Amino acid sequence: MTKYLLSILFIGLLFTFSGCAWFSDTPAEVEKSAQELAAKGSLEFKEENYTSAIEAFTTLRDWYPFSKYAILAELKIADAHYKKESYEEALIAYQEFENLHPKNDTIPYIIYQSGMCWYKRLTQLDQDQTPARKAIEQFQRLTQRFPNDPLSGKAAKKIEKCVNSIAAHEAYVADFYLKAKQYKAALKRYEGIMANYPDTDAGKVAPEKMALCQKMIAALDDPKEDSKQKE
Repeated sequence: MTKYLLSILFIGLLFTFSGCAWFSDTPAEVEKSAQELAAKGSLEFKEENYTSAIEAFTTLRDWYPFSKYAILAELKIADAHYKKESYEEALIAYQEFENLHPKNDTIPYIIYQSGMCWYKRLTQLDQDQTPARKAIEQFQRLTQRFPNDPLSGKAAKKIEKCVNSIAAHEAYVADFYLKAKQYKAALKRYEGIMANYPDTDAGKVAPEKMALCQKMIAALDDPKEDSKQKE
């Protein structure tokens, strides 16, 4: 008898927390077919209503996970976040897609877009260059895995811009040390630029700056040379 009462109680609680979904009217959005949701999401995306597109595609993905439209929904959710400039959310969605469908034909695009989620967050020269480094990682992964894909050409150009951004940041820091008369610290930075980014704009002027630092260091080490500098 006790087991019977417990069973009745469990079923009652199940209906309560499910909102009696089996017997009550469900939202109209839920009742739509996967195809209708795909069409709605695509239309909203085309109209640049990205929040609405995400809602439609998320409903499609959650309610029809085995539909032929489910993969489309996963991809378009990521794209909609990207279009909204919600790059962190987009990156997560792209990575989830790659994890779930590692052999899908769209993987080159997915990797490229993952790189773009970082590339779009490139900061100013005086700020941290982590986005540039992370973008390079993704773009290099694309060019290495799919060298013949058309997107690899675009990725290579983006890598060049990211490298220039990092080099320019290093030059900004080196110049700061130079102006502060911290010549050894500046020299170390310029040497790093020459070693790692010789073909960038910063790399081309680094030898001249290195020579200046070396001259100033020598002057500080040699009092006679320092006197000549003052004259």
